[in-house]
Amino acid sequence: MELRDYQQECINKLEELPRGRYLVQMATGLGKTVTFASLPRHGDVLLLSHREELVRQPLKYYSCKTGVEMADKRSSPDDEVVSASVQSIVHRLEKFDPYRFHTIIVDEAHHAAAKTYRKVLEYFKPEKVIGFTATPNRSDKAKLCDIFDEIVFQRNLLWGIKNGYLCDIFCRRIDIGYDLSQVQTRHGDYAPGELAQAMAGTEDAIAEAYRRYAKDATLIFAASIDHAQRIAEKIPGAVVVTGKTKNRSDIIRRFTEREIPCIVNCMVFTEGTDMPLVETIIAARPTQSDSLYAQMVGRGLRLHPEKEKLTLIDCVGITGKKRLCTAPTLLGIDMASIPEKKQQEVEGMLFELPMKAEHASDCVQSWIRNSEIVSLWAKQQQIDMRDINFFRMPDGSLICSLEKRQSLRIPCQDELGNTTYGDQYMTMQQAIDTVYKELLECYPDQRYIWDLSAVKRWGSDPASDAQKKLIRRRCRKEEIDYERLTKFQASQILNRIMGGMTS
Repeated sequence: MELRDYQQECINKLEELPRGRYLVQMATGLGKTVTFASLPRHGDVLLLSHREELVRQPLKYYSCKTGVEMADKRSSPDDEVVSASVQSIVHRLEKFDPYRFHTIIVDEAHHAAAKTYRKVLEYFKPEKVIGFTATPNRSDKAKLCDIFDEIVFQRNLLWGIKNGYLCDIFCRRIDIGYDLSQVQTRHGDYAPGELAQAMAGTEDAIAEAYRRYAKDATLIFAASIDHAQRIAEKIPGAVVVTGKTKNRSDIIRRFTEREIPCIVNCMVFTEGTDMPLVETIIAARPTQSDSLYAQMVGRGLRLHPEKEKLTLIDCVGITGKKRLCTAPTLLGIDMASIPEKKQQEVEGMLFELPMKAEHASDCVQSWIRNSEIVSLWAKQQQIDMRDINFFRMPDGSLICSLEKRQSLRIPCQDELGNTTYGDQYMTMQQAIDTVYKELLECYPDQRYIWDLSAVKRWGSDPASDAQKKLIRRRCRKEEIDYERLTKFQASQILNRIMGGMTS
């Protein structure tokens, strides 16, 4: 295969590295499977995946003897490449010599923190473990620092678009009226049966979104087979594709030649399918899974001479406290820090979303909720915040505001739980400890701003007239209940808009 320059660069980098465990982050559509399948083999290779499609997909790129460890499939000792389902091989470890494989490649490596992966990786003694993931930096994910030593190569979605390997994306949000607040979460995503029930009745709204906003060749992801069929009934010429559809290749050909205007599918075209032309994707299958969402969007990222850009339509509704993946998720933007009524503002071209998310988070409601958001995040990450009054931005960065519009900023942590502060690469905890030391040494007189415990000591009292006056002057358009406003809430607002506060 003729590799792209960045794919060969990644391979060269991995070849130069000594024995160890390394992570590669490569956006969906940039060809991570082709990249790891093209790595020179210095001995037998084990490919670890968690889904059937991922187990079978890479084997077509190998010209050597390959085997599969999954369900009733068994590999043989003379297989040079073994592609395994982690759920299967974890129960067959005694079959293998721990030193059998020179290299282990973990596909969708953000799952590697799971117990099954850990058990497999602890059993084998390879020269290198190389993880590949398309998932963006998300600080609410399980950290992978116990699995991998460092991130050695990164090419994200924006890089792929800027360099002409992926098409640009116009992102739109459409409220179709579903309510997922009572749908249970299983294995990190909405329970399929409950999800299908919750999405019943949304077909008219989805068809209306198609009529109003879709551009030409459209691929719709539905929540169930029944959901897909009911959506297709509302769209003239639409074709349903399910796992039982036999003539998929012919349907894709007719779709690419514009004989079929719209395909509605249920978990068929999430990965491993070559679709030359997709101009619109409608995500009508809500998900909490970054990888599943990225795979759905990935079907439309391929360049095509007849396509200017991909139109991505997210079908949203009520999710309660549960997370929902939408277009900002592709960039690692956390919509939980943005008030619900402001989330509609975060749409447009993909490159515009970070700025729009930051602008939408700049409102009184999110400022007041800030300490709760930071506290919840810190608890999930098992991080001691040192009682610093941080504001967490949608991109995951932490900002501590000071007087005269000064601030200290810690960038979002990466997949290994690390960040860069003061030009030094360190853990997030080390960065917070460094900021705390800096605050004690350089800003002790501003403790009433940055020390959360100091602020909270008097914060339950009603906001002072001076605080209210300043807030009214700077936040005329915001809806604030001044009668119930506390000193703590007022300090959080003023801390954000002025880089300080008045007590």
